[in-house]
Amino acid sequence: MAYSRIIGTGSYLPDKVLSNRDLETFVDTSDEWIFERTGIRSRHIAADDQVSSDLALPACQRALDAAGIGTDAVDLIVVATSTPDMIFPSTASLLQAKLGITQGAAFDIQAVCSGFVYALATADKFIASGQSKCALVVGAETFSRILDWSDRRTCVLFGDGAGAVVLKAGDEPGVMSTHLHSDGRYSSILRTPGTIAQGKVVGNPFVEMEGQSVFKMAVRVLAQVTREALAQHGLRGENIDWMVPHQANVRIIDTTAEKLGLRSDQVVRTVQHHGNTSAASIPLALDAAVRDGRIQPGHLVLMEAVGGGLTWGAALVRW
Repeated sequence: MAYSRIIGTGSYLPDKVLSNRDLETFVDTSDEWIFERTGIRSRHIAADDQVSSDLALPACQRALDAAGIGTDAVDLIVVATSTPDMIFPSTASLLQAKLGITQGAAFDIQAVCSGFVYALATADKFIASGQSKCALVVGAETFSRILDWSDRRTCVLFGDGAGAVVLKAGDEPGVMSTHLHSDGRYSSILRTPGTIAQGKVVGNPFVEMEGQSVFKMAVRVLAQVTREALAQHGLRGENIDWMVPHQANVRIIDTTAEKLGLRSDQVVRTVQHHGNTSAASIPLALDAAVRDGRIQPGHLVLMEAVGGGLTWGAALVRW
């Protein structure tokens, strides 16, 4: 059986920055109110002519550069997104064309904020089976397109961005294990229920969230899945070098870290700069920590996320 290793990371954030102070000018909110509850100071917003694959493209190019390989080596593209370019074809196929790749498979995964962990798990299985040798695993979102900018409960939370990793077959485990879960009974607490029928939008096309319910579920299931990942390898929180969590809310991040017995300086936090970028948030944070030198070869990295579905998952990775 082959193993998979992350050999390169990359990310991209749109140029436009929307700060909490900017939001104060058109939403009934304040910088203090947002930061106290979420830890967010600003978020990036895609330009009108940018779609999710446009954000993913430079993230992938940077990941490939970091890995020192060309597009001719890539035989799998898995894109996690809840905001695809179009109904079909997949954002992954459109990204494949923009990268100039004509070989291998390309498809999307939709698990909302857990999407990157789901995509990483899927690509890891492709490599472990021998079906693929080198994959681009991407999280890319333009969540600003599905926000009701008059709803302060949701519009202050989200932003746009993309992150990517190059996953390559190797002789030793990099991705040690992945752990995925879902419980559709909780689908109503975080959703965008609108759809297209007969050329018209049917239902609400904007994000709906029951904040307190999501918070309670997130804290519970993230504690469970991170302990599950560690227990499989006979590890404890003290064995982790870095936790790279989904960047949704600093209170959820800190509570999960506390339950694992992690110090504050073992947790990668980028939520203050880009808000909740859904499936893009883990690879964005991961790339930041790799490029500034925090994550080093040999480090043990724990990634975790929870999202609409509800879905949740964790991945344990040796760098």
